[in-house]
Amino acid sequence: MKNENSYYTKAQFSWLLVLRVFIGWHFLYEGAIKILNPKWTSLPYLMDSKGFASSLFTTLAEQTELMAVINFCNEWALALIGLGLILGCFARLASVGGIILLSLYTLSHPSFIGANYMMPFEGSYLWIDKNMIELVALGVLLCFPTSHVIGIDRILIKWFPSLRKIKLI
Repeated sequence: MKNENSYYTKAQFSWLLVLRVFIGWHFLYEGAIKILNPKWTSLPYLMDSKGFASSLFTTLAEQTELMAVINFCNEWALALIGLGLILGCFARLASVGGIILLSLYTLSHPSFIGANYMMPFEGSYLWIDKNMIELVALGVLLCFPTSHVIGIDRILIKWFPSLRKIKLI
């Protein structure tokens, strides 16, 4: 099997690796600050939804007992996705998880002209905002698995080759 790194120039590989680590840091940081703040809740965010699925998000927010589960899942998904990307551990799964999470955020708060949210965007977006850009960047990382060269996935592939066949890493 040919070394996957040999398909990339050093500059291409370096920038892909930087992209993976930076997105991972962003997810990890967002998860950590939510986990460490016992008063954090996604309730205002969900109640402020104005997307196509806003009725779903506001209905979820109205379920008091469900909010604890939603908050826990959001906090820990962010943190684990971030760790997976930074460490290159199940990076493919982390990328897919990040895409799903960012898709949910986009469904809740799409960047449409005229949509007014409690927390304003940093600038004026027309359909494409930072969540969409990060979502697409995670798609790029799915196509270019740097964790197979630098990351824990490289070790996991050697120990458990079947993980590669089922596309977990």
